[in-house]
Amino acid sequence: MGKIVYLPLDERPCNEKYPRLLAEIGGLTLISPSAALLGDKKKPADVHVIADWLLTETRDANALIVSVDMLVYGGIVPSRLHYLAEKECAERINLLRQCKADHPQLRIYAFNLIMRTPAYNSSEEEPDYYLIHGADLHRYGWLLDKNTSEGLDSSEQTQWDELQENIPSNILLDFIQRRERNASVNEMAVELAREGIIDQLIIPLDDNARYGFTSIEQRKLLFAVEAERLMDRVLIYPGADEIGCTLLARVFCEEKNYVPEVFVRYSSTQGPFIIPRYEDRSLNESIKSHLTAAGAFMSDSSAEADVVLMVNSPPVNQSDAAEANQTYAERHRSYFSEVHLPEFSQAIHTYARKGKFVALADVATSNGADESLMQLLFGNGGLSCLSAYAGWNTSGNTLGTVIAHAVIASYYASRPLEYSTVQIRKSEKFLLYRLLEDWGYQSNVRTGINLELQETGHIIKERSSSQISEITFQISERLKAFFDTYLASTATVPTHVNSVRLPWKRTFEVNFDLTDL
Repeated sequence: MGKIVYLPLDERPCNEKYPRLLAEIGGLTLISPSAALLGDKKKPADVHVIADWLLTETRDANALIVSVDMLVYGGIVPSRLHYLAEKECAERINLLRQCKADHPQLRIYAFNLIMRTPAYNSSEEEPDYYLIHGADLHRYGWLLDKNTSEGLDSSEQTQWDELQENIPSNILLDFIQRRERNASVNEMAVELAREGIIDQLIIPLDDNARYGFTSIEQRKLLFAVEAERLMDRVLIYPGADEIGCTLLARVFCEEKNYVPEVFVRYSSTQGPFIIPRYEDRSLNESIKSHLTAAGAFMSDSSAEADVVLMVNSPPVNQSDAAEANQTYAERHRSYFSEVHLPEFSQAIHTYARKGKFVALADVATSNGADESLMQLLFGNGGLSCLSAYAGWNTSGNTLGTVIAHAVIASYYASRPLEYSTVQIRKSEKFLLYRLLEDWGYQSNVRTGINLELQETGHIIKERSSSQISEITFQISERLKAFFDTYLASTATVPTHVNSVRLPWKRTFEVNFDLTDL
């Protein structure tokens, strides 16, 4: 396989590290900038340095996987903060024209988010005014869209009138103008796809909902894509930080001429029809989008499938869906009556005994694994039946990650003569990495650490270096203990957890390494 150049969305492990690990599993040559060149949260990357790097590296590459948010704005968070003129944005995205002109055989796989509008007050990843006006801006967009689509009832009309009074006009103007500039960049990307500069484009919907600014922009783009007959080249669906993995899997499939068949099996009868948190469509429709984007397709039967995707799904829609840090007793009653975890576990065991490649998408709870299911699988040996797993952040994040791993690793699972022992070990390590981060960290260690920080009054935005060091040490010790208790026995080679760090100096995400002893 030839060289693949990859420009990530930002410097966090989910964007910078996971695709590198998957490339190693697939035996792909993936070249990406060092994390130091990718900015630091609100500090944008130097896009001029990035541009020079991109032009140099793509001259002898087979494929380019490129985040337009990084190319134009310097990262995902800077895309929400910038004051770039439309002309400057156009100059930056048009670098892709030069890449194609310099190397016409280069295939370009691009992705660019529709900017999110969180439903809460926080300026950690948004403009400063979002700390006070964030929830109001979200509601403003929601009511604006609903009013256009269906009209408002009397209560909503009252809210709408109040919001127009409560949100300062300069803040609303700043927010809307930035959205308009970013929307124009997405329109430019669609035009590049129409011209054949971009071969495949994904426009992920970051933290979206049924109504809102994202919904408005999505419809406009969808209509343009359909009018230009680009529906097979431009995909628009919920997601964000997993898209680098998705497009890597797609490149792998095209290189190998491999179209994996994936059979989808749910833990709940309601599962296919549930709309997950932070999304605007049913779970089954989202899964179709993720499979198509990764180069796979949804099979009607498990008998001939290359992958069995076990989906631990929420049994109830968004507002009542559980978070990973909730106890079992705190969940909506549908988790007790509309999910059958023992039967789901039995199915995992049965498919594994039949020699199937079993991948588990754990999306029943947001922001971490379903502790009830994972304890069940630990107790009955089900963890050893898994070949791929994910259960982090949003449903889309989880689906894109586990599907990408399954697509790449399943190719070699059915072709053992092409698969080296090194690649087998790397695939196992990625599985362990996901289990430790998504189950061990997000559902357990992080929950405990955050509770302790709240109790001691140390949940503050700006922590000293000594506080960060102490928190990191505590996380490291607990991750090691969790691994030894729950995961060490499933590893074929003794494995050590080391180099634990907090990329954005907060507990929300973690980075660590797994090394052979």
